[in-house]
Amino acid sequence: MSNLGERIKGKAEEIYGDAKERLGDALDNEQMQAEGRATELKGEARQEAAKAAERLGGMTDEAKGNLKQVAGDLLNNEQMQAEGIAEELKGEARRKANQ
Repeated sequence: MSNLGERIKGKAEEIYGDAKERLGDALDNEQMQAEGRATELKGEARQEAAKAAERLGGMTDEAKGNLKQVAGDLLNNEQMQAEGIAEELKGEARRKANQ
C-alpha cells in the first residue's frame, strides 16, 4: 500500500481508537478505554511510519538530483544539470511535506 494509504489507514485507526476510548469512559469500562487508547496509538504510529518513509524517499530524491546535477556540471550538459536541480527540488518538497 502506498504511504498515503498507510497515513489514511493510520488516521482511521486513530479516530476509531479515540471513539472506543471515549465510549469506554462513558460506560466506565477500563478494558474498553485501554483497547481504544492502544488502537489510537497504533494509528498514530502507522501515520508516523508512513511520514518517515516519505521523508526518506525525499532525501533519496535530493541526493540523486544532486549527483545528476554534479554529473551535468562535469559533462557540461545543461539538460542533465536542470534535471538534477528539478529532482533535488522535488525531493526537498517531498521531505518537507512529511515533517
